[in-house]
Amino acid sequence: MLSALILIFAVTLYRVCYALAGSPAAWANFSPLASVLLCSAAYLPRKFVLLASLGPLIAADLFLNAYYRAPFIDAGMLSRYFSFGLILLLGYAVRNRHRQKVFFLFAATLLGSCFFYVISNSAAWLSSPAYAKTLSGWRQALTVGDPGFPPTLLFFRNTLLSDLFFTALFVIAQALSRKSGARVAEAEPPAARNRV
Repeated sequence: MLSALILIFAVTLYRVCYALAGSPAAWANFSPLASVLLCSAAYLPRKFVLLASLGPLIAADLFLNAYYRAPFIDAGMLSRYFSFGLILLLGYAVRNRHRQKVFFLFAATLLGSCFFYVISNSAAWLSSPAYAKTLSGWRQALTVGDPGFPPTLLFFRNTLLSDLFFTALFVIAQALSRKSGARVAEAEPPAARNRV
């Protein structure tokens, strides 16, 4: 439980600090949130998954919407929550994989990054008057984005890199935790191991 609470706090703090730092465009969408959602669903006990996944998302959104004086619910938020819901489902799909779990986890990471990118940019295309409601307008939303802003492909690159990076950190932490847990179990006297 302590590690889940630390994870919740760290992800929430990261999102808030990014916004307070002026949301530098070079770091846009470089976030641990999607990998936390995916890995929580794949590894954590079920009773902690929603707390570890929805806790940072809702807490940071409440703070950031108040900070930017934005409405709590908008089209962009709904598309992000839908994307994050799909990422949670991908994590649950990986959860019961015992053979090649890491391979499936990274495949789900790539798929989740693509889902987030396509869904969030499609929602922007549908809701923003800056885009023509044509196939070329949708292509603009998926590649260059609004004029005067960084291209949406930059956001996709950052999403993909951060999802892979933070998923790798989670996998490494899991492996180290298992290894230290196995050493502790081996060091216990046999009588202590048999206690219920």
